[in-house]
Amino acid sequence: MSAHDHAPHDHDTIGTAGHEGHGHAGHGHAGHSHGVAADADRRWLGIALGLITGFMAIEVVIGVLAHSLALISDAAHMLTDAVSIVLALIAMRLAARPARGGFTYGLKRAEILSAQANGLTLLLLAVWLAYEAVRRLLDPPPVEGGLVLVTALAGIVVNIAAAWCISKANRTSLAVEGAYQHILNDLFAFIGTAVAGLIVLTTGFRQADSIASLVVVVLMVKAGYGLVRESGRILLEAAPAHVDPDTVGDRLVGQPPVTEVHDLHIWTITSGQAALSAHVLVAPEGDCHAVRRDLEALLAKEYGITHTTLQVDHAQDSLLTVGRPGEDRAADTHCADAHGPVHRQGPHDH
Repeated sequence: MSAHDHAPHDHDTIGTAGHEGHGHAGHGHAGHSHGVAADADRRWLGIALGLITGFMAIEVVIGVLAHSLALISDAAHMLTDAVSIVLALIAMRLAARPARGGFTYGLKRAEILSAQANGLTLLLLAVWLAYEAVRRLLDPPPVEGGLVLVTALAGIVVNIAAAWCISKANRTSLAVEGAYQHILNDLFAFIGTAVAGLIVLTTGFRQADSIASLVVVVLMVKAGYGLVRESGRILLEAAPAHVDPDTVGDRLVGQPPVTEVHDLHIWTITSGQAALSAHVLVAPEGDCHAVRRDLEALLAKEYGITHTTLQVDHAQDSLLTVGRPGEDRAADTHCADAHGPVHRQGPHDH
C-alpha cells in the first residue's frame, strides 16, 4: 500500500508544502520550477543545429568523393547529434506545457523519451558502422588522405563552436546534456579522423581510415549506452542514481519522534526533478505537522528533494489499521502490504 492508497483520515494525516490537515496527503513544490525550456536555450540550440546540419551535408559529399568511411561515420554521428538537438527542442516545447487532464505531471518526460530514442539510434548506427569498418580493414579502398585531413580539421572547428553554443543552454535537461556530450564525442572523433588522414597522406596506410571509424564506433556506443541507461532508470521509476532509498528511510526514522517509515518511494519525474512519497508514523505525543515540516526541510537540504508527499500519522491510531474486521493487528504492522522495506527505530527491517 502506498501513501496514496490510504483513505482520508483525521487531522493527523498531513500533506506537504503547507497543505496541512484536510485529511489527505498533498504535493509540495517548495517554489522550484519544472521548466527546462527558455527562449535563450532554444536560440543557442538552434544555432548549434544550423552549424551541425550545414557541415554534415558537406561532409557526406566529401566523404563519398574521398572514399573515406571515417568521414562518413563522422557525418553519421553528426546526424545523431542533429536529431538529439531537434528532439531536445521538441521536448522543451512539450515540457513547457502546463499539467492538465490525465497528464498530472504535464509532459515533462518528453525529454526522457527523446534521450531514449537518441541513445537507441546511436547504438544501431554504431553496429552498421562497425560492420563497414571491419569490411574495409580487410579490403581497404583508396583514400584521399589530404581531403580527409582538411575536412576533419574543419569539423573540429565546427564542433567546438556547436559545443560552446549548447554549453550556454540549460544542461540540467537530460536531452540537452545528451546533445552536448554527443558533440564532445564528435569532436574527439574528428580529431581521430584528422590523425587518420595525416597517416594516410604521409605513409599510405589506408587502414588508418577504418581504424578511425572504429574509434568513432566506440564513442557512439559509450554515449548511446549512457543515454539508454539513464533514461531507462527514469522510465522505470528508479531512484536517482545518487540517492539510496534505504539510507533516506533510515535518516527519516532517525528523527524523533518518528517511529516508523514505510511505503517509501523515490523517483525522478524528469531530469533534475526527484520526487518522494512515504507513510510516516510518529509517537503518540508527537506533533504530526511539525514532524512533516522537519522532514521536508531535511529532504530538501540533504538530498535536494523538494517535491514530497508525506502522510504522517500517530502510530497507535486504530483508524489507520488495515486488515479484516476482527483481525488482531499489532501497531508495528500498520499497513497490510507495505511496498519495500519498513524502517523502524532500532534494528531496521530491510
